[in-house]
Amino acid sequence: MDEGKLFVLSGPSGVGKGTVLRELLRQKTDLVYSISATTRPPRPKEVNGEDYFFLKPEEFQEGIKQGRWLEWARVHNHLYGTPRDFVEQTINSGRHIILEIDVQGARQIKEKCPHGIFIFLAPPSIEELARRLEKRGTDSPGEKELRLKNALQEMEEKDDYDYVVLNDRLQQAVGQIIEIIRQEERSS
Repeated sequence: MDEGKLFVLSGPSGVGKGTVLRELLRQKTDLVYSISATTRPPRPKEVNGEDYFFLKPEEFQEGIKQGRWLEWARVHNHLYGTPRDFVEQTINSGRHIILEIDVQGARQIKEKCPHGIFIFLAPPSIEELARRLEKRGTDSPGEKELRLKNALQEMEEKDDYDYVVLNDRLQQAVGQIIEIIRQEERSS
């Protein structure tokens, strides 16, 4: 049996990773989504075990000690991580998996899994990114400022990715990612 492929969707906070991912999974039903763990509190309408595994900081720290995370990072004062076992089992079963993670996490994954396919989701402009963060309405003014400051630094890393997709129009961005997946499947 052929191994599946690891796709990593990354980009700055507020770029629309979650929106793009939801539409991508709706259109490409054979793609498996890797649910991340986090210590941040759930946002309205987020469901434990569907959107994230919401953990207490001490539970997350125990996972670090046990090596349960393929990658983990502190982002905006919260811990985030990718469960190693689920990713490895999915790939070994011949299925493709996609991770939606921040730039720090993508960097760690690239070190451990250089065979992965890394896609950077870019905003049309920094002004649009700031508008999206404001519109989201889930962060305090201080958190929004921190996210925007971090986004400027994260944008500098886009050249380290295999692909850069501009998230200006949802369907266009999703279509580009589907084409990237098809292209990578053909190259096997």
